[in-house]
This record gives sequence, structure tokens and C-alpha cells, in this order.
Amino acid sequence: MNRFRPEADPVTGERYLPVSARGRDLLTDPILNKGTAFTPEERAAFGVRALLPPATLSMEQQLERVWENYSKQPDDLSRYLNLVALQDRNETLFYRLLSEHTEELTPIIYTPTVGLACQRFSHIYRKPRGLYITADHVGQIDEVLSEAPHTDSPVIVATDGEGILGLGDLGAGGMGIPIGKLSLYTLGAGIHPARCLPICLDVGTSNVELRRDSLYLGVNQPRLQGEAYYDFLDAFVAGVSRVFPRALLQWEDFSRQKAWSVLERYQDRVCSFNDDIQGTGAITLAGVHGVCAITRRDLTEQRFVIHGVGAGGGGIMHVLHAAMIDAGMSAREVRARVLGLDSRGLIVSDRPGLESFKQAFAADRALVADWRFEDPGRISLYDVVANFRPTVLIGTSGQAGSFDERLVREMAAHVERPAIFAISNPTSKTEVDPSDAWDWSDGRALIATGSPFDPIERDGRRRRIGQGNNAFCFPGIGLGVIVVGARGVSDAMLLAAARAVAGCVARGDLDDGVFYPQIDDLRTISRAVARAVAVAAISEGFAASDAEGLGEDALMQRIADEMWCPEYLPYRAVPEECRRGRSPSADSRGQSAT
Repeated sequence: MNRFRPEADPVTGERYLPVSARGRDLLTDPILNKGTAFTPEERAAFGVRALLPPATLSMEQQLERVWENYSKQPDDLSRYLNLVALQDRNETLFYRLLSEHTEELTPIIYTPTVGLACQRFSHIYRKPRGLYITADHVGQIDEVLSEAPHTDSPVIVATDGEGILGLGDLGAGGMGIPIGKLSLYTLGAGIHPARCLPICLDVGTSNVELRRDSLYLGVNQPRLQGEAYYDFLDAFVAGVSRVFPRALLQWEDFSRQKAWSVLERYQDRVCSFNDDIQGTGAITLAGVHGVCAITRRDLTEQRFVIHGVGAGGGGIMHVLHAAMIDAGMSAREVRARVLGLDSRGLIVSDRPGLESFKQAFAADRALVADWRFEDPGRISLYDVVANFRPTVLIGTSGQAGSFDERLVREMAAHVERPAIFAISNPTSKTEVDPSDAWDWSDGRALIATGSPFDPIERDGRRRRIGQGNNAFCFPGIGLGVIVVGARGVSDAMLLAAARAVAGCVARGDLDDGVFYPQIDDLRTISRAVARAVAVAAISEGFAASDAEGLGEDALMQRIADEMWCPEYLPYRAVPEECRRGRSPSADSRGQSAT
């Protein structure tokens, strides 16, 4: 039962929230705190009359103050800390601020700034949020999970901190990623913040610099590996299944060596999802649908090259394969249309030591039999572009500048509207600056990035750079899973999510060569994705029995009921006899009022 769900007065119909916390416990609970917006009647009823300044402010007045303070911050890390402090004392106001300044603030609470925050985590740590679970907790996982401040957590985001963005092993500092992801779940899909649980699976770190740091807050030992690592994850997953049996567990920022194995090992044991793999695949497919609409070429006519087939690149190949097979192509035909490169070059079927997840995507060696190579000993990215002549070039390599002028000009020489997805994060890892790709293609390239970039301005023309941001997908996927009680995330659900995102791109943007929607529309997009994912789950029998045969109106009502809006409701005190025996709602983080 969600004790933060409002009730309606049986006589007046007024919505209100029944609250048991009082006094300082109320003011230090970021979920319940309204700060100076508490009315005189509420202050008297909850014993906070003398704990707040006398004036009663509206939310709009509070927003004016917090935005003024935010705007005075000197740099992005300071802005991040300013927002974290607000979130830690008043979550309702925090999410209202995000909803009104989404475009400005999402790059601060998530990529690219969150990467810097993760790197500096031990030096900027302020207040606890989420759970830190270590190998020492094996045998006590249920008890540790039960220490979560709220018992109703349908969305859990967990990381082991080894593959944080393009920055590598940041150990306990990786906690910034689950916190940021869940902020986007609330902002986009309206999942109540009390129902979101970030978890850091701290198994040590191989980052020697971190272990030498006297202020490092994580387990100060080499990272757990091999059988011991998976024994720990087995115990964690089993505990989640018992303590949070209806939760969606999202794996986040595991290393490229582990991401696929973790996803495959647990996807049938617990309702789980890897955003780096499946979310990246879905959001890239959404952009590809936009490219098809702009170029008027069907998906099955495109030729793809993915540079950097780790977790994200492999996810893109997987989802593209699923989409093209769904469009009527055979697996063999798809392998001849979608090529991937990793650190060892082109992925071909006869290459020794090929990882299992890459084997399904590997091209036949015969495909390259007639190609000309600059260096016969190794097939380079330039060789692939020059010989294969892709219509879509996708970068997930984390290698800044790898799409250089020579490469872009070679691609543009063979394709009228070359599509270039430079989606590595953070910004410092982007394969090409959009303005360079624009110039080198003589203004013909269709460009998208993973991190936000300023619009390109040339010859009096201003062009927005579409962002292939996973936030367009994963909040809606999670919401869709929750509302129908799906037992997992299938390929059909991912394809449905991609189509839904593509359907949210305005016709005018497509006409201007932009194939992703705007982040300001995140809540509308998340709602559309949730509907599409829920319908797909129902149609393929992935949903709970009570969702079978759910009509359109009933489904949309479920979605609406689940989506929390950051607004202040009137509070009514729970009678003393009802309060006895209830645990306080405050999580004792000791925050000040807003």
C-alpha cells in the first residue's frame, strides 16, 4: 500500500494526504516537507508553528527563490549540489522546479554533469540516499533491503559502479547514476519519489586512484570478480524477489564485459531491464524511424555501422536486428545490413574469441571478400565506411573525435542524407562535434548526439541538435511495466517504445532534419511510451492476469493514476490512535525547511 497516495473527503471530494509525522520529523522528511508553504492551520495541527518563519509562501514564491539561488551558482558542479540539496529537503518543490526548467536542468541532474559528480562523489558527499549493499551483507540481504526508507518500491535502479558513462570504474561514486536515473523516472513517468530505490552494489573497485584517496567512501579493496561476484549478485536478486516481489529492477552502468551476462543471467529470475543495452537500443531505433521518415527510405533499405560494440552498441545491434526481422527480413539478410566494430575491428563470424552476445550479430566473412583495405592486417572504421557505404553511422565507442573529417566526407560522398548518431556520453566522449559533421557534409548530415549540444547556426539558419537521450524511453518503459504488472521487458515492448518516441517528433522538426523530440515534452512522451509498452505486454501475454483484456480507457486511467504530479496537497493529521505503532515517515536526513 502506498501511504503517500492522496485520499478524497467523502463529503467535499477534496483531495488530501493523511500524514502521521509531526514537528521536526515532518520538516526533515523531504517527501512530506512543504517548508514555508505549510498553511497556518497545518502548522498548528502538526506542531510546527514555531519551527518556521511566520510568512506563508505559495509554491510559486518558493520556486522564485530556489531558481534565484540556483542561477547564482558559478559552475555545473555547484548547480548539481544546489539541486541535490533541494531534493534532500523538499522533493515536491525539486520536481516542480525540474518540470518547469526541464531543458536547463536535466543536463545537470544527469548526463553530462552527473559524470563529474560521480568522479567527485567522496569529496562532495552530503546526505544519504538509497542503499549501499556489499559482499559482507550476503546472508543478510533481506534485512539490508528492508532498511529502505519506504517499503513500496516498484522501481529499483542498481549499479556496481564499474562502467559509469564513459568514465569507467568509479566504485561507490557510481551511486550518482541510480539517483539521477530515478529522478528522471519521477520527472518523466511520474513514479512517486518514495517508490524509487537507488542501490549501489559496492564490490570494491579496481580504480587504484580511488583506493589511494583517504576520503574514499566505498569498499577499499580490489573489485570482486568471478564466481564470488555472481554469488553476491545471486543473493541480491533473490533478496529483491522476496522483499520487493513486484519491482522492476533496472541494471545500470555495469562494465561492457559484465552487462550482457548480468542481463541474461537474471532476466528470467526477476523482472529486470538494462537501460545501457535495451534502452540505448530502443532510443536509437526511435531515431532511425525518424531518419526513415526524413529520407523516405524504409528501415529494410538502410545500411548500419555501429562503432563501439560494447553494452550500448550491442544493444543497438540487438534491437535493430529485432526490428528488421519484425519488418520481414531474415536473420541472414539483417547480418549483411548491420555491421559492428569493437576494439578489435570488424565483428565477423570467424573471428576467434568472439563474445557470445556478438556471435548473433556477426557478419559473414564473405561480405568483405571484395573490399579494399588501407591496411590488409586490420579492417578499420574508415575501410568499413568506404566499402560498405552505410546510410547510418552510430558511435558508442567513447572515443572523442573518432568520426573525423575524412570519415564524414567519405560517408557523405555516397549518401545524400548521411545519418550520424554520435551518442557516447558524457560530452567529452562524443565521436564528433555536430557543427563539424554539418560542415564536413556540406549541411546534408542528419545528426543526433547522446549529450546536449547547442544548436548549429549557419548562414542565418538555426538547427536544433536532436538528443538520443535514453530518458525518452526508460521512464515510460518502467511505467508501462508497472501498470500492467509485466513479468519482464521483451523485444516487442522495446520496439513499441521506439515507435512511440518516434511518433512524438513534430512534423516541423522532421522537415528540419531533426528526428528526436524535445526534452521539455518528457512527460507526454513517457505517457505515450507507457501506453505502447503496456499494450505490447498485454498482446504477447507478458502482463499480469488482471491486465488481460484491459481496454484503452481503463489502461489510460491506470497510467494517469500512477503518475504523480509535484503539487502541494492539503495535509490532515492521522488521529493519535492510528499513529500508534506506525513507523515515522521521516528518513532522518536532518534537512532544513524550504
